[in-house]
Amino acid sequence: MELRHLRAFAAVAEELHFGRAAARLHMAQPPLSQQIKTLERDLGVLLLERTTRQVRLTNAGAVFLEHARRVLAEADRARESVLLTEQGERGEIRVGLTGVTTWRLLPRLTRAYRERYPLVRLELNPTVFTGAQLNALLDGGIDVGILRAPVPPLLASRTLLDEELVAVLPDDHPLATRPSVPLGELAGENFVSYPPRQGSSLRDRAFSACSAVGFWPRVVQEAADTYTVVALVGAAVGVALLPASAERLQFEGVVFRPVTGADVRVPVALAWREGDPSPVLAGFLAIAEEVLPSPR
Repeated sequence: MELRHLRAFAAVAEELHFGRAAARLHMAQPPLSQQIKTLERDLGVLLLERTTRQVRLTNAGAVFLEHARRVLAEADRARESVLLTEQGERGEIRVGLTGVTTWRLLPRLTRAYRERYPLVRLELNPTVFTGAQLNALLDGGIDVGILRAPVPPLLASRTLLDEELVAVLPDDHPLATRPSVPLGELAGENFVSYPPRQGSSLRDRAFSACSAVGFWPRVVQEAADTYTVVALVGAAVGVALLPASAERLQFEGVVFRPVTGADVRVPVALAWREGDPSPVLAGFLAIAEEVLPSPR
């Protein structure tokens, strides 16, 4: 039993006329009649009663027509699904996210992507630090990530923005009244920061900037996420260096001040596996290119 036999039978059963069914299927009538005979022989039952005047369904034919319609509908759905997948219109994409900066970029990207590709399942995977996200990319745990540069050469990437580091201070700190803070003036401060073992590229970039102006931060408290870091600053545990987007957290008792005296830019990038042939990924990257332009 073949799908073409089912299609031939369904057409004749619905038209109850071999000539009209043949025209509907864009084929000649003799091969259509032969396909029906082959199907009846395979099933061992008569599906259609033919006379010189009419064609009508047998009881077995009426029952088989319902089954044939379901099989043909499922086959059509399977074909459509395969084509949509090949075109990147259906499937799944797993997106890794890092830090508060991600949430600044994410709404534009996800809204545009879901509007263009409503049948693709978009799975968002929040990861606290860039190191974990890079590992997930390399291991195949996610398909694309929004993370902090640098990105290793095994991955492809595109810079989305250059974000500045800011000093996060208790609001009663002596430097809190200034419009900006020279980085060197934080040399004697206690710092709150991320744990080094968790692979925070933000911590690495902040500490490198401090080293460039002659000191290494004295960390007295570590916290695994930006929210807690800012809360600890508000509790006067220490000061911190965070990306400017952290100001959106709006904690009481905390001020954010631009930092001067060193290169304190922290690039944010889109990264994916080099050479990944996924059409779903290609569609995602095209939308990202459209709605998240690279910095000038």
